Amino acid sequence: MSVIIKICASLVALEFFFIMYLETFATTSEWTAKVFGMERDELRRPSVSLLFKNQGVYNGVLAVLVLVAVFAFASKTAVIALMISIIAVSAYGAVTTNPKILPMQCGLAAVTLVTCFLLQ
Repeated sequence: MSVIIKICASLVALEFFFIMYLETFATTSEWTAKVFGMERDELRRPSVSLLFKNQGVYNGVLAVLVLVAVFAFASKTAVIALMISIIAVSAYGAVTTNPKILPMQCGLAAVTLVTCFLLQ
C-alpha cells in the first residue's frame, strides 16, 4: 500500500477520533455546539447526551478499524470498503439531517478512495 494512501487513511481516522472526542468527551462544549449547529442546552439534555456519546463510540471504532486496515493488515481492499462505508453514511446523514455533513465527513474519505484507485 502506498505511503500516500496510508497518510490519507490516517487523516480519515484522525478526523473520526476528533468526532468521537466531540461526541463522547466534549459533548456539551461550545465547540461541539458550533460543529453540530446545536444549542448547548439541547446538548445537555440527557437523551441527546446519551445518543451523542453512543454515536461517538461508533466513530471511534470506525477510526480504529481504518488504522487496523492500514497498519495491521495493510489491506487496500479493506480501506476501500471502509471509505465507501464512510461516504455512504455521510451521504445518508446529509440527506436526513444536515447537508454540511457531506463535505465535512465525506471529503477526506473521498480523497482517500480516489487515491486508492489511482495508486498501487
